[in-house]
Amino acid sequence: MLRVQGSLSRQLLGWQLLIIVLLLTSIAVFSVAQTDSAFRATEGRKMLSVAEDLAATSGVRASLAETYRRDALPIFAESTRNLSGADYVIIADDHGIVLTSPDPGQRGQPLPMSANARAGRSWVGEVRMDGIDSLVAQVPVISDDARIIGVVATGRNTPDLLQGLRQAPENPLALLAFATVLGIAGSVLLARRVKRQTLGLEPQEITRLVEHREALLHGVREGVLGVDEQNRITLVNDQARRLLSLPGDCVGRDIDSLDLNDRARDVLTGRTDGVDQIVLRRGKVVVLNRMPISSVGAVVTMRDRTELVDLQRELAVHRDTTDTLRAQAHEFSNRLHIISGLIELGEYDELQRYVDRISHTREQWHAEVTARVHDPATAALLIAKASLAAERGVGLRLHEGSYLPEIDEELSADLVTVLGNLIDNALDALEGAPLDTDRWIEIDLRCTDEITTAVRDSGPGVAAEIVEEVFRHGFTTKAARGGERGLGLALTRQICHRRGGSVQVHNSHGAVFTARLPLEGPGS
Repeated sequence: MLRVQGSLSRQLLGWQLLIIVLLLTSIAVFSVAQTDSAFRATEGRKMLSVAEDLAATSGVRASLAETYRRDALPIFAESTRNLSGADYVIIADDHGIVLTSPDPGQRGQPLPMSANARAGRSWVGEVRMDGIDSLVAQVPVISDDARIIGVVATGRNTPDLLQGLRQAPENPLALLAFATVLGIAGSVLLARRVKRQTLGLEPQEITRLVEHREALLHGVREGVLGVDEQNRITLVNDQARRLLSLPGDCVGRDIDSLDLNDRARDVLTGRTDGVDQIVLRRGKVVVLNRMPISSVGAVVTMRDRTELVDLQRELAVHRDTTDTLRAQAHEFSNRLHIISGLIELGEYDELQRYVDRISHTREQWHAEVTARVHDPATAALLIAKASLAAERGVGLRLHEGSYLPEIDEELSADLVTVLGNLIDNALDALEGAPLDTDRWIEIDLRCTDEITTAVRDSGPGVAAEIVEEVFRHGFTTKAARGGERGLGLALTRQICHRRGGSVQVHNSHGAVFTARLPLEGPGS
């Protein structure tokens, strides 16, 4: 059975009235208890004083001492009751038999007496007479010869709950009525304010919205992360945790306190703005978009682009192969034109020297590469890049100490990607250099417990202030434009870090990029 709850305003009114009633009930109980305590203390002393005065009256003592004079006792008792305001004044003989009382039915009946009164001492306490609780003072009447000849009892009926409320210093009933009216008015105003803040939604509707939001956040394939104005995480879905490798207790933590790289922190906190910001995170390429929300913080959406970048890298390899073939075709075409021209001119001796020269140069480079580089894929890359460099008027050479043995296929594939990207970036850096200058690229390959690849060029070098930026922000511009390297450098660093290595750059008569790839990866 569906349980239908009241509207938000009714719930607020009901709860507020309940709180007011509980509060005022507590005040009423406390007031009644305080009134009862004050009544016992004040009236007890008063009744004791009245009883002592009456017991010391000579007429009362004489009437109790002489039996024939006891008819005067009602006069003394009634006069004392009227003057003192007591509810009753009772006089009993030495055996406790009531001689005079406002209630005729009590005459001749035994008076409930305390042990103190029987022993000749005054006493104040509560007794129940005729079904009514009373505060009573009992004082013995002592004769001239020190005998107990009777007892005087004066009393006030104990007030009930309503009388206690009426006698309280602050009347709780009036306070309850005032607080009820005030609570109703306050609840109505509060309910209207809350309704405006919740856009008129009832609690059930807000609950459903929260449930839908949670389902939506965890159901979408894109990562969603919310931060407040202090850059603390307020919400995160499962996909965002996976893409950024966030811990389970990240909600409520500051972005800067998480184990993220500087690039990720800059994008998440808004220090770096723009659309489709690229972040590398533990082998994944993540595209982030940050949307600020006024007075709330910001929402960051993210998508996994690792597969897309891998496809781009494969496409770049094919494009490089195409460029190499095109360069070789262009080079061969130029040489064929030269050979054809020398034949038409009849310069056969010069033709022979020209053929010998170009054959020797190519054979010398092939021999040098194959003698020092025993990994087939790496050797093929260097031979292909030589043709591309020659087309651009750049000399490609190996350092005299270079040596690379044959390596496993996985490491070879990573090395080819890293080396190819470094050579391409070096070629881009030399594009703006004057043609009459000596333009060259030197490659140094070493193998110990790791493969060290150093690529040096004769270009202008890398500005000191962007040494780290060339790796972190390398997705947007090429090396020769603005002094930054392109996407290849970011991928190079990603590959090196994935294998537990590193890549760095420094200037030494040009830029020197050094990449280190351990022979055994971190998972081996």
